[in-house]
Amino acid sequence: MVQAYILIQTEVGKSGIVSQTVSDLAGVVAAEDVTGPYDVIARVEAASVDELGRVVISRIQEVPHITRTTTCTVVHL
Repeated sequence: MVQAYILIQTEVGKSGIVSQTVSDLAGVVAAEDVTGPYDVIARVEAASVDELGRVVISRIQEVPHITRTTTCTVVHL
């Protein structure tokens, strides 16, 4: 299982709708509004790195009002 945090920037005033939409996507464990340079942080789980890429590229980045995403893959040291 591959896990990652997706840091999401949105259009002004759209973080609420983005976090709700993202939280409903398959593979997304949670999506929450935050303060700071990012507007929403989502935790995603996938079976492989390839599947994680598909979740981010084909699902999350297609959500309206998202302007930028940064993917931070969880590592276990």
